[in-house]
Amino acid sequence: MIENIKILPDSLYVKFKNKLDDNFPNIWLRDHAKDDENWDQRSHQRKTHTANLDPKLFIEEASVSENGDFINILWSDSKSVIKYSTEFLQNNSIKKDTKNQNFFLWKNEDINDQVYLNYNDVLSKDGFKFFLKNLYEYGFCVITNCETSMKSVETIANKIGYVRQSIFGGLWEFESNENMADSAYTQEELRPHTDSTYSKDAPGLQLLLCCDYSATGGESIMVDGFKIAETLKKEKEIFDILSNIEVPGRYVGDGVILEASRPIFRLNSKKELLQVSFNNYDRAEFRIENELMIKFYDAIKKFDNLSNKTEFQWRHILKPGELLIFNNWRILHGRGSFRGKRKMSGCYINMEDFESICKVNKLY
Repeated sequence: MIENIKILPDSLYVKFKNKLDDNFPNIWLRDHAKDDENWDQRSHQRKTHTANLDPKLFIEEASVSENGDFINILWSDSKSVIKYSTEFLQNNSIKKDTKNQNFFLWKNEDINDQVYLNYNDVLSKDGFKFFLKNLYEYGFCVITNCETSMKSVETIANKIGYVRQSIFGGLWEFESNENMADSAYTQEELRPHTDSTYSKDAPGLQLLLCCDYSATGGESIMVDGFKIAETLKKEKEIFDILSNIEVPGRYVGDGVILEASRPIFRLNSKKELLQVSFNNYDRAEFRIENELMIKFYDAIKKFDNLSNKTEFQWRHILKPGELLIFNNWRILHGRGSFRGKRKMSGCYINMEDFESICKVNKLY
């Protein structure tokens, strides 16, 4: 709700009752008018020709209405009053804290039964929203009592968005196979990493369903990469190296060469963490100035050492019918070495589709 407003020469000062305040430029407010003349309510697209707006336009009148839920503005270039909601203004305040919105940054000791959800519950309306909330907050979940077929993977994926096509196909099955050009197909230990560092738009979610397990070992490993970043932020030089040096990833095989580069900690313009991207298996060769190169190796050693500390790892042997789903932009995943048969099926989902369903369900 809005406590008070003040018209300034080129902006509108707004003080909200939650103690947040901000100055909204006139030209910005006018450009974001959501009345029928300036906004298509059906397509949610702007009708205003922004370049034709007078940069010197001003507010003739402004008032708070509907118990502080709206501001009514009469503009110098308009004959009718335009309403702006409190929710809209707060969501677009440059002073709003968006840092790791509703994320619960965790270590092993913080994880308990909240990450386990029943397949049939997830398919219900309320259960699906609860599942999304946990997946968004913790970065991973285990769905139990699934049928051990790709149909279960497809059903969950389609509830969230749609199956992403990749070099591995859409829906896929795999077990150890030395003929495949990827470390995931071996029986050896896989240290914590994120997938597709060689892709310019790495998958947002990964789904892994255990279809058959008659083996020893092979624990699935989850590490909260955002928690690692929070820990390393205390060492400024290390954090700066990991968030500024672009590290190349490369995939070669199956008639394909894919390459991409980004920092291990990818930040936005506000210096907020967007993505953790680390895969020592797929890192391609690169050179930078020698002194900085040596510091880079020190930095990834610290990152990798933390990722492999027991206190940062959640471990679980997936049983047939258990589906592990995790945020590939946040959670590093690994696997303990194993002997025997371990058959999995899975798929990827784009990050934008996961973000979309979270917004539809008002998780942030």
